[in-house]
Amino acid sequence: ALTVGVIGFGRFGQFIGEKFTKYGNVIGTSRSDYTKIANDMGAKYIPLSDLESFVMEDELDVIVVAVSIVSFEDTIKDLVPHLEKRIREKGAGSCPLIVDVASVKEHVRNVMLKYLPEECDILCTHPMFGPDSAKHGWHGQTFVYERTRIDKVLLDPSTHQSIHRYLGEDSDESESDFLDVAGVSHGVHENSEAHVAGMDRMERFLSIWEEEGCNMISMSCKEHDEFTANSQFITHLMGRILGAQGLKATPVRRR
Repeated sequence: ALTVGVIGFGRFGQFIGEKFTKYGNVIGTSRSDYTKIANDMGAKYIPLSDLESFVMEDELDVIVVAVSIVSFEDTIKDLVPHLEKRIREKGAGSCPLIVDVASVKEHVRNVMLKYLPEECDILCTHPMFGPDSAKHGWHGQTFVYERTRIDKVLLDPSTHQSIHRYLGEDSDESESDFLDVAGVSHGVHENSEAHVAGMDRMERFLSIWEEEGCNMISMSCKEHDEFTANSQFITHLMGRILGAQGLKATPVRRR
């Protein structure tokens, strides 16, 4: 079972953390004290003031950074020295998979690639739902993701082929290949223990969302931001137009 750490154990962090407890162990950390909430859902809690203890947890497989976009870069910077210590003391293969859940993708992708040690695998995600919209479950909710880096290989985000279902399945080797940014083809069963372990860990984490019924969409961070920018532009434009109309309530309005 995976051990997933969640940095930013506020409303959204608790929302995903509680679901993760069905599939493995969860460790939360945040500025506020959420010890009781964590205990009630079967999770462990470590204060953010003791970030080193959080990162040095023996079985930590994944770190989900669930902080606000404003705090994201500083949080990653704060993580780095503790990740470097973990790598020094426990070996390169001990570095957890780092996952973001931000709604803006290219910025956080660039931040993680800039600051995180190269030994850290990176998965960029955007669960397009939250505690209110998915209060009755995650089935049918959209989950967008980009596999960014595995075993020091920066993957080509323009190739949309989904690989999180291939491990453990019999498939044609050419179908399960993927490209790095240099155009080099890699297989999901490539002859590297670290590569296979990284692929397996990423697959298992993605499978949590799939098991919960999410609509899984593999998409580059660049495309994601282009799509969301267009939709947000239309939303704000229509809001401005309607606001400029000076519309007033009438006795026959619908709620």
